[in-house]
Amino acid sequence: PLRKGPASSAALHTGILREIQINLLECKVCFEMFNPQQRERRPQNLSCGHVLCLECITALSHPLLRKLECPFCRQLCSVDSTSHCQVLTDLQELLLSRVPPPPPPHRSRGGFMLATGPTCTPLHLHAAFGGWGTLINPTGIAVLGSSGSIVVVHDGEKRVVVFNLQGRKLQSFGRKGKTNGEICYPIDVAVTPSGYVVVTDAGDRAVKVFTSRGNHVLTVKDSFQLPWGVDTDSCGQILVSDVQAGTLSQVKVDYNHGVILEHQAPISDLECPKAVACCQLTGNTAVMEHGARERHQYRRLRVFSKDFHLLYQTDSFSLALQSPMKLNMSGVAFDRDGDVIVIDSNQGMICSLGKLQNGPVLTPLIADHLIRPVGLVLLNNTLITLDTRVD
Repeated sequence: PLRKGPASSAALHTGILREIQINLLECKVCFEMFNPQQRERRPQNLSCGHVLCLECITALSHPLLRKLECPFCRQLCSVDSTSHCQVLTDLQELLLSRVPPPPPPHRSRGGFMLATGPTCTPLHLHAAFGGWGTLINPTGIAVLGSSGSIVVVHDGEKRVVVFNLQGRKLQSFGRKGKTNGEICYPIDVAVTPSGYVVVTDAGDRAVKVFTSRGNHVLTVKDSFQLPWGVDTDSCGQILVSDVQAGTLSQVKVDYNHGVILEHQAPISDLECPKAVACCQLTGNTAVMEHGARERHQYRRLRVFSKDFHLLYQTDSFSLALQSPMKLNMSGVAFDRDGDVIVIDSNQGMICSLGKLQNGPVLTPLIADHLIRPVGLVLLNNTLITLDTRVD
């Protein structure tokens, strides 16, 4: 959350303690606090210099070779060469003896960041789950129907993972590959109102549809140059951006029979379009373009009506003129009131732009806790952000 006005020394002290607690005194794989009194929670030095808890070292290492690949720098390390990180233990004891640190935000095991509260005010971290070993380079996120299950695509052996809101893994499907039912390189994911899971596969240059249980329904291929962002409207029609063709496609599907009923590209003048979001309240569609002019990169957000007429647009340069905050937009979503929410992956920020009819009103929502957010969805009064947590 952004501070308003000068912080008091007490608030600053509390903030520093909290940053130390989160950034130094917890394992960055399982997000549990180090605890020298519990053997499995002891901080251990790897030969590369990174620190994990003993339990995560054991879980990530080969049981016979007793070696593991560091999840941060990928260096091969021997379990037998690890050592207790006495510095972190001393730091933890010092902080506890001087001033009790503030209670950490609740975090369930295992990179989602959940924030609660109305989107007109700064949000606060509620819980986190996922992490190394569960998600590998995640790229897309969606909500599965009224159940509130979270669907994520990533670079694991099974490309689609489904979690409940408590962070428990429910199922996974979509093995790595190019045959029916397999996914080569997933970029984004969406869920139709009836529960079908739609994945853009850049490796196979296709859009692939599955049931919520992982059964392959349909592959839309030979129509895209490089499909990227995907969302669905209230009728279940699929909206897909193509970064090479510069188009936004609309695909109408008979999901029961696995048949394409209609495929058109109502917008064909986009510049490297990536993120796509459809507002379930108004039917408007937002597209994030990644452009470059005279060696300068810029981001342009365009919002279209249900009939794909341009309603309004803004770009990173225009926003910089209206606010001292430099926002490098990368992702987009709509809240339940139709307000536009954007991600800045580089700065780890999420902001609201309002409804844009009378111009964007830039309101920071999250400016802390995130490393590199790449996607977000909203469920009831909760904003769920997919964070790649690159170190």
